[in-house]
Amino acid sequence: MSADARAVNVTASLPVRRYDAVIVGAGGSGMRASLQLAEAGLSVAVLSKVFPTRSHTVAAQGGIGASLGNMSEDHWLWHMYDTIKGSDWLGDQDAIEYMCRQAPRVVYELEHFGMPFDRNADGTIYQRPFGGHSANFGEKPVQRACAAADRTGHAMLHTLYQRNVRARTQFFVEWMALDLIRNADGDVLGVVACEMETGEVWILQAKVTVLATGGAGRIFAASTNAFINTGDGLGMVARAGLPLEDMEFWQFHPTGVAGAGVLITEGVRGEGGILLNANGERFMERYAPNLKDLASRDVVSRSMDQEIKEGRGVGEHKDHLLLKLDHLGPEVIMKRLPSIREIAIKFANVDPIREPIPVVPTIHYQMGGIPTNIHGQVVAPRDGYHSTPVTGLYAVGECACVSVHGANRLGTNSLLDLLVFGHSAGGHIVAQNFPAQAHRDLPRDAGDLSRARLARLDGATSGESVPEIANTLRKTMQSHCGVFRNQELLAEGVTKVLEIEQRVAHTAIKDRSKVFNTARVEALELDNLIEVAKATVVSAEARRESRGAQARSDYPERNDADWLKHTLWYRDGNRLDYKPVNLKPISVDSFPPKTRTY
Repeated sequence: MSADARAVNVTASLPVRRYDAVIVGAGGSGMRASLQLAEAGLSVAVLSKVFPTRSHTVAAQGGIGASLGNMSEDHWLWHMYDTIKGSDWLGDQDAIEYMCRQAPRVVYELEHFGMPFDRNADGTIYQRPFGGHSANFGEKPVQRACAAADRTGHAMLHTLYQRNVRARTQFFVEWMALDLIRNADGDVLGVVACEMETGEVWILQAKVTVLATGGAGRIFAASTNAFINTGDGLGMVARAGLPLEDMEFWQFHPTGVAGAGVLITEGVRGEGGILLNANGERFMERYAPNLKDLASRDVVSRSMDQEIKEGRGVGEHKDHLLLKLDHLGPEVIMKRLPSIREIAIKFANVDPIREPIPVVPTIHYQMGGIPTNIHGQVVAPRDGYHSTPVTGLYAVGECACVSVHGANRLGTNSLLDLLVFGHSAGGHIVAQNFPAQAHRDLPRDAGDLSRARLARLDGATSGESVPEIANTLRKTMQSHCGVFRNQELLAEGVTKVLEIEQRVAHTAIKDRSKVFNTARVEALELDNLIEVAKATVVSAEARRESRGAQARSDYPERNDADWLKHTLWYRDGNRLDYKPVNLKPISVDSFPPKTRTY
């Protein structure tokens, strides 16, 4: 630990540790940013609720999107077009251009870090097809996903962790950040954090704070997300008075294991797997005649939902469909999709070498999040067209909204997002020369909000059970904010979620015998989940159109005249505001909105 990072006492009565940078979250984006900062000589503290290599990036399977052109001709401009089209034109075209142009560089950089990509016979990185990726502006599928079998996120996370160990990044493992610390000017000076094992609370003071806390898919009952994905960064930002952007847009992954929610990568369809209904029909040919099973995720999910609604589902309750890959042969499955076979055997009790996997659309990815620019700086809207960076605060990865994903993320762009903007934020922070700056004085009330939250929980002798309320919240979001939505469902959902919010304020920790303060952590996570749920359902109810992952049966068409704009939700009064989508790229002509067909 550097001399500057030694514990000191302040009038806030909480112990303080000081760093140049504090990063909350040790997934792909957090560790890509921390690596750059540590290698530049900054004192860096990385907080993680789990051991870094167990962060949710480890679950990503299919690949990293980059126009390397190793399998056939490809171009970053085609990747950019596919991403804009996939976003249903809600993505900001300057940010999308930046990401797609940077993609080959960050993949080659990761390769040089030692990432064990699959290889072609000539030694180049193997690339597989993925949904929504095409050559020549939608003409035909293209192989763009840089893969390490079906364990790409696992390989990436271990590669970044090893590089961080080499750079002497300091990790605070099994720590949870509770709240941001802001001064009277609105600058962020660090976080209040809790060591989960002991319950001790500290102030981690920093010249710059980076939120890399991942998504919040645990607001839904059926989710591919890990239990740690509780929207901690989003809750912290909302309580600090900053907005959340485009929270109505949640991607349903077409292929979660029916009844279990475990992810079956799109790479299965990229390798040639096909979706079948109860009649044995390859139904995607009717919905997307060109790209078929490799259409954009929102299109495939809605098509599957429609098949089930119209009675062509499989099983006793006709509530799922089938993903067939036995025709690929054992050799391809064992080489390219070994983890998928293991998942299918463990969670669906089927061996995909011989029989299809039962699948159903499952909540997977949060397109919205904390508003940022391409440098990862968190931005607070000043007026309808301009935003001001919040001094000392960055956000990267799934918790951030740049916005490169718009209304629907293109497969493989999640891992790309982590690398590009983790690198971008790290570079921007290094350029600010934070080590030369002095720590600013902490406000006298630093830590008061967190201590009040903890005091309420620790002092509550009666109240409702945290798990019961959390389960009620998840069921409410699942039934009122699912694949298809309408005004009645959403309005009722808003009412129910606001009622649940009142119950959250009166929770009590029922089981204080749990080791590792698990019950206390769950209660703190529920504070974050309720903020995300409110932002989601309030934003969805207000958007009277269908666009990307927001599919409304009462407003089935996209409405660019009224709704080509980003939603901004504020915790104070559940207030909504809007800002325009940036349709101007950095250096190329704009791609104007048009109807999406696959």
